[in-house]
Amino acid sequence: MSTTTTTAGKLADLRARLEKAQDPGSERARKKRDDEGRTTPRQRIGMLLDAGSFMEIGALGRTPDEEDAPYSDGVVTGYGRIDGRPVVVYAHDKTVYGGSVGQTFGRKVSEVMDMAIRIGCPVIGIQDSGGARIQDAVTSLAMYSEIARRQMPLSGYAPQISIMLGKSAGGAVYAPVTTDFVIAVEGETEMYVTGPAVIREVTGETISSAELGGASQQMRNGNISYIAESEQEAFNVVHDLLDFLPTTCNDPAPVYLAPGDEAVARDESLNSFMPDDTNQGYDMLDLLGRLFDDPDLLEIQAEFAPNLITAFARIDGRSIGVVANQPMEKAGCIDADAADKGARFIRICDAYNIPIVFIVDTPGYLPGVDQEKAGLIHRGAKLAFAVVEATVPKVTLIVRKAYGGAYAVMGSKNLTGDLNFAWPTAQIAVMGSAAAVVMIQGKQLEAAPPEQRGYMKKLFMDFYDENMTSPYVAAERGFIDAMIEPAETRLVLRRALRQMEGKEELQVPKKHNIMPM
Repeated sequence: MSTTTTTAGKLADLRARLEKAQDPGSERARKKRDDEGRTTPRQRIGMLLDAGSFMEIGALGRTPDEEDAPYSDGVVTGYGRIDGRPVVVYAHDKTVYGGSVGQTFGRKVSEVMDMAIRIGCPVIGIQDSGGARIQDAVTSLAMYSEIARRQMPLSGYAPQISIMLGKSAGGAVYAPVTTDFVIAVEGETEMYVTGPAVIREVTGETISSAELGGASQQMRNGNISYIAESEQEAFNVVHDLLDFLPTTCNDPAPVYLAPGDEAVARDESLNSFMPDDTNQGYDMLDLLGRLFDDPDLLEIQAEFAPNLITAFARIDGRSIGVVANQPMEKAGCIDADAADKGARFIRICDAYNIPIVFIVDTPGYLPGVDQEKAGLIHRGAKLAFAVVEATVPKVTLIVRKAYGGAYAVMGSKNLTGDLNFAWPTAQIAVMGSAAAVVMIQGKQLEAAPPEQRGYMKKLFMDFYDENMTSPYVAAERGFIDAMIEPAETRLVLRRALRQMEGKEELQVPKKHNIMPM
């Protein structure tokens, strides 16, 4: 503690303390970090925020009653700007107590989260933590709880984004997966509740850290939104995300310049896009790239449940959320994982007032014993629940198959879709002809001579496709608002969203909904 009494001395003391706080870890910890080629928390914040915008708070915070305790207590906190918009940020410092959560650490993070709640701005957490600080006992757990309870008022109010750098274990993984988006770095991110050493001690199972919690594995587990190839790409993705999101749910999302209507009036290539064979696969991403302002979409959870695409895009310069079936994966069927993925993405879009566009080509929910064991009933119901719960504009385009319950949950009019369009290649029915022939004509086919079964089956399937799956049946009954030429799609979607821009939906007064089991 300085005992100087002069102003110059006090300034010198302040500068010395702040200098020490810049990289307060032990020499051994700093050397290990540098030898591994890892960046410091302040370097990471500098890579994320607009140059010169970071204002640190709590730099001189440290563990109470410990004379030699290092400054920062394992986390750097403050506020700044991303593309000129306000954010608060915190970054773990692995060189101080392993980045674990202690009393001062928790108070610093709580302070910036409170600021985000007060002023209304996104929260960005750069995670690199060993979890709870064991030597702090219950105090560490209390601080985790303080952080966690602030996530609730922020959830759906202002975007929360986590960037996973290095290893995060125990309680350090629960806070990130409660945020809106979790960004990982290939070869760098590892996250798990209990690490390999503890698992080996308790259960006898042997597994490497990367196999247990690496970025690719956790994407497959459904815990990651996006995998970046480098730290810099991870920070760039945060910028890309915020380009689609509002500062808070009460603000508009950014609007960008877009081509005029005359430039998107017709795209003749779309008229020949769909294969003549209704069972032939195609890459839905190729189609999506032709429907929006920019061919590049920001896909969320791309490697998790790839049979359902969830992504951000723009129509008419404005943010939209895209939910689309992927025929290249499981023929576009919706399985339990896809239902979870779609439901969560829809709720994110709804929370931030981002319209949703459904692009439909699905033969139904995925059948199978494993799917029933995985809870397809209640997980599939969550998708329907999320669609109905969402009050943002919902526009649906059926490009090919739309069968059964999957038709319903992919933005159908009876499940609160606002506007439904279909290409002439659309097929809308309870089930496809191959399944229908078994259900309706199964006994007759079994009774027929073997040499006639193939002909009879084809005859029935052709009749079924012509009379039962035709989109004109749905159009005649008012379940399709308009049949359109594929070439007109971009302009139709643009006009539909303009029409729905002022949508308001009255809510039944109650406390909250109850999600399916």
